[in-house]
Amino acid sequence: MYSNIFRELVDIMHHDYAGCHDKKGWDNPEKYEEKIKGLEKKGELDAHLFIEIVEDYLLDFKDPHMFLNMIKSDEQKEYDSGFRVRRFEDKLFVTTISNENRLKPGDAIVSLDNISINDLVKRHKRELMEIRAEREDWRKVIPKYNVAEILDSNGNTRMIELRKYEKPEYTPEHSVTRLDSETLYMKLTDFFEADSIDKLVKKHENELKQTKNLVVDVRVNYGGSTLAYSSLEKYLFPSGTMKVDYDDYNMEFNCTVRNSELMIGLIDEELTKIENEDYRKGLEQWKEETWVKNKGKGFVSFDEDNEVVEITGCELPENIVVLTDNYCGSAGDIFVYLCKMSPKVTVIGRPTMGVNDYSNLTTIKWDEKFEFSYPTSRLKSLDNRRALDNPGIKPDIYIPWTPEHLYKDVDMEEAIRILKSKTTV
Repeated sequence: MYSNIFRELVDIMHHDYAGCHDKKGWDNPEKYEEKIKGLEKKGELDAHLFIEIVEDYLLDFKDPHMFLNMIKSDEQKEYDSGFRVRRFEDKLFVTTISNENRLKPGDAIVSLDNISINDLVKRHKRELMEIRAEREDWRKVIPKYNVAEILDSNGNTRMIELRKYEKPEYTPEHSVTRLDSETLYMKLTDFFEADSIDKLVKKHENELKQTKNLVVDVRVNYGGSTLAYSSLEKYLFPSGTMKVDYDDYNMEFNCTVRNSELMIGLIDEELTKIENEDYRKGLEQWKEETWVKNKGKGFVSFDEDNEVVEITGCELPENIVVLTDNYCGSAGDIFVYLCKMSPKVTVIGRPTMGVNDYSNLTTIKWDEKFEFSYPTSRLKSLDNRRALDNPGIKPDIYIPWTPEHLYKDVDMEEAIRILKSKTTV
């Protein structure tokens, strides 16, 4: 079974993946197929090990915008280390805790299995895929090791044996709270669906139209659809009508038979859940114009659409600060790109994830056991540059991540300072 799934996945990467032409010859599937077959014969291959092998194969494509996951059930559970880290210099600082109660934010890992962090960076360069420490993702690296050397904030060191915990369910957060009489704070952790953001904007409509300042926090945003935040767009721009050029996001879609059938199925399923009429119309049009009309045609470009949209804005909020970080990706990238077009928005923090060189993911499932999500579109600008050259949308004001962020909200303090300076002018 595993060998068949792997062969189909390789076929997808060679024909249906949006980077199949750009990255032709980058992979070495024979090596991995041989390993899978050998383990299958010995009866030593389970779902977790299979995913580990396939993820190693997928690293050859240097694309962080694809995911192989187990479909969760009572029999199949996903596991992680129970905490997340961020590297600063030669230490991995614990930033958040889910299940690992032996650690707390601010603790630092100084070695794994007696290997220093600097040596681990060199060893796992392929998985980390980054040149800036603050952008590295260590979630797949830490579970490869058994013992961590921990340095706490008091300078004490200890060794702990690393454990695996059932991965917690993701809980979306779309919220608005008041910081002071002139400032609202909005947190958006995804753009998966329009209805919840529509409800949030409608609920706080009067406040948004009467408040001078707004802070929008997308430092963690798992993407979704750009249509999902359309009800928020008018508040991001000043009064009057402004043209926004999305020329940087001109795409071509790989409209193979497989991609078209998968995408049509996903869109039809999504349409059964949506209340927002504009979102429904946008999805239906995208389905018909892209996937139904061009099924089986391979790469199709839509230059004639000329990606310019008109946005009619509002007088208030007058000043907006958007907080961003490299945990903001996909539709989150494009949201920050849009915000940077507005003269009343200042973007601060770290560059976004920058995963839209290849995007518009579709998903294939195997035996209700695995699901693989991969990009079906590529940016046309890749013809003139290399992918990953300049990952992420850069903020107007860059604030490097340091361990100080663990003890106070450095970004928020800067946001308030900026808003106060604008208000007193």
